[in-house]
Amino acid sequence: MKRRALRAAQAGFTLIETMIAMIVLTVGILALAAMLGRGLAYMQTSQYDYIAQQKAAEAVESVFEARDIGQATWSTICNVGSAVCGAGVFLTGSTPLCGAGADGIIGTADDFNGASCAGGTLAAPDSILVPNNGGTLNPPVSLPLSTFSRTIVISTVSDSLGNTINNLRQITVTINYSAGTFKNRTYTLNAYISNFS
Repeated sequence: MKRRALRAAQAGFTLIETMIAMIVLTVGILALAAMLGRGLAYMQTSQYDYIAQQKAAEAVESVFEARDIGQATWSTICNVGSAVCGAGVFLTGSTPLCGAGADGIIGTADDFNGASCAGGTLAAPDSILVPNNGGTLNPPVSLPLSTFSRTIVISTVSDSLGNTINNLRQITVTINYSAGTFKNRTYTLNAYISNFS
């Protein structure tokens, strides 16, 4: 009787229990490593996400500035060939990111006529300067934005009864881009512009 009690008190893990515990621990560690890798990949894309946000805001600000300084009239603040107005200056469809052309407005046909973008005399897309590996801007590294494209859509706004509000339009800027292992990312910015500055 004492021997059985002594044996029960000395009993430990069996080999099978130890192997099962090791398998569970291994699966947990592998899941944690995969989550860490995915987190690092998302962290790497945050720079591109920020660039997309800023380029969308830049396009909206360009439209507002053109209206405010009189470069674009209310009748031209719409897409080319749209039903909103017949004499629109903003290109329809997706275009590469370019600097503003001679008119100073982003997203118009003259962006592609000069040396500022693909399709013009030079085939260089817009680029930005980022810090080098040492974290300084001396010397900066040029980051081309060749994987980015922008679509500007200007549409009418209706009230709750479906009537068009004549002095108000909606600007939708969509930036499509690839960042690291994440392909086909999209950032969309909506804004409203009125006839009055």
